[in-house]
Amino acid sequence: MKTLYIDCGMGAAGDMLSAALLELMPNPDAAVARLSSFGIEGVAFSREKTSRCGIAATRLLVKVNGVEECAHEHAHEHSHEHLHEHVHGHAHVHELAHLHDGHDHHGHHAHHHAHRSLEQVLKIVEGLDLPPKVKEDVASVYRLIADAESKAHGRAVGEIHFHEVGALDAVADISATCWLMSELAPDEVVASPVNVGGGTVRCAHGVMSVPAPATAALLEGVPAYSDGAVPCELCTPTGAALLRHFVHRFGAMPLMRACGTGYGAGGREIEGRANLLRCTIGEGLGSSGADEEVWELACNIDDMTGEDMAFAGERIMSAGALDVAMLPATMKKGRPGVVMLVLCAKAAHDAVLDAVFRHTSTLGVREHLCRRHVLARHEGVATLAGGETVRVKTSEGRGVVREKLEHDDLASVARASGASLAEVRASFHGSAGR
Repeated sequence: MKTLYIDCGMGAAGDMLSAALLELMPNPDAAVARLSSFGIEGVAFSREKTSRCGIAATRLLVKVNGVEECAHEHAHEHSHEHLHEHVHGHAHVHELAHLHDGHDHHGHHAHHHAHRSLEQVLKIVEGLDLPPKVKEDVASVYRLIADAESKAHGRAVGEIHFHEVGALDAVADISATCWLMSELAPDEVVASPVNVGGGTVRCAHGVMSVPAPATAALLEGVPAYSDGAVPCELCTPTGAALLRHFVHRFGAMPLMRACGTGYGAGGREIEGRANLLRCTIGEGLGSSGADEEVWELACNIDDMTGEDMAFAGERIMSAGALDVAMLPATMKKGRPGVVMLVLCAKAAHDAVLDAVFRHTSTLGVREHLCRRHVLARHEGVATLAGGETVRVKTSEGRGVVREKLEHDDLASVARASGASLAEVRASFHGSAGR
């Protein structure tokens, strides 16, 4: 299983993530040429080699009509005190979007300060020279950003407008990352908890603590923290949205055999810290029967409906849990209830614990550190007797090899053919390709 691990110890921004992924490509120069061929009006990509704290890295530069635009959200590339002046005189630094107030956006500054609605931006995306799946990814990420800005402002998505140049720059960053993800095609994307930085950022109408409102909304349910060592914004809205869209789970780096490492540099030099985002790609190995330590959290619940319990389990998994189990139990006064058992990696402990308290009615959680033994897991493709292909999951280690055909795929074949599940399963001949 091809695994991509994203180290967010210095946060995440769209340009840093795309630059790190670019370093993983077999021919970066050809990849940059392809990025510039997307058809984003006036946009050209280039890459430059640089270093941070002595570590070689790449910056992926985006120019809009010959000008490198960073005001909309590249927090790593400028001080958060640097202001981008709106045509109405409102100061904008961090925000990618603003509320449309009906004022005239034309005149002397119109070329630099025109605005686009989300619908207009999505029309640009639809017209790009990209595979359909990549266009869908770009549009989904942009919708996440618009929803977050809408939530931050308390206004409808239709009232959110994006600075014209900033919008094109963001479309470029997002399109580059989505296309590179498609080309690298990892089966699993894992990321570390996200360092959001610290201090304050100047938004549309004043100073806000980091993370800024839109970023905070995008990071809901994502393990995030501030180590207090860097007094500036490290995670931007675009970076947060890309993580939300692509990352399957958050936690420590999984056991993997790396075949490539890429470093994307932020534009700012930060004293004593390498301002880098690192991506590692390779073969995920599971744990190959090795030992690992996980937290087991447990709580008793007797006053939630089955629907609410199911939703709570879903949200706890999204927060980084490895597993959520619910066991029937008899509570005090003879009431039926549930014992919820949650497993999580050490790195995800705080985020998962918070999710348990937030999404269940429990007043207390028991915990203990467990040692567990797991088999290495791989996913491949199996061919049935009728020529149909289905996914097959293989687990192995400690002298054990198990194969299991993916139920949803078997069910699809059964529906199409009119056969029973047992008949479809019996048509499987031999081991899956990996």
